[in-house]
Amino acid sequence: MEYRNLTLQKYIDDLGARLPAPGGGSAAALAAACGAGLICMVVNFTLGKPKYARYEKDLQKALGVAEKLKTEFLNLVDLDVAAYQSKNIKDSLNVPFMCARLCYEAAKLCPPLVTKGNVNLVSDVAVAAALLESAFVSARFNVDINLKALGDKKTTAVIRKELSLKEKKIRKIRLDTEVKVGTLIRG
Repeated sequence: MEYRNLTLQKYIDDLGARLPAPGGGSAAALAAACGAGLICMVVNFTLGKPKYARYEKDLQKALGVAEKLKTEFLNLVDLDVAAYQSKNIKDSLNVPFMCARLCYEAAKLCPPLVTKGNVNLVSDVAVAAALLESAFVSARFNVDINLKALGDKKTTAVIRKELSLKEKKIRKIRLDTEVKVGTLIRG
């Protein structure tokens, strides 16, 4: 089933039903898509404003990256469902692993938007960072359970090392973004 072409209501109903999929991996990808969508919104409301003209090139680049990531995350919503239903352990591992990697890439777009993005939407940057960190952690749980089932110690060590490093970085990005946004909106 391709959820990307159905309603949110259908997705949420199926997520809560006694169905094998969608599950946590798909939900992680959807949360990440929301985070990337917020980044796009902030940039779209910033582009063309004279106050931010000096950042136009950086903002255009960020928008292009965020749009691609948003599409990838939506694809991962459905790929996770398909991987779970196929019972192929490598697919079930690769989809959340890709989601985690892409969450990290998307989160890196947040800190510059705190200063280069429309100040009226700075809280949306913080929400995007929080969603992306949450999606990363959620995807990592799915990676870990599939690594356990895979039973390949070498692959497990390599993947866990990469994700541990990225997890530290994405937590720092979210925290730094939160602190900067909090300072701006609370004074």
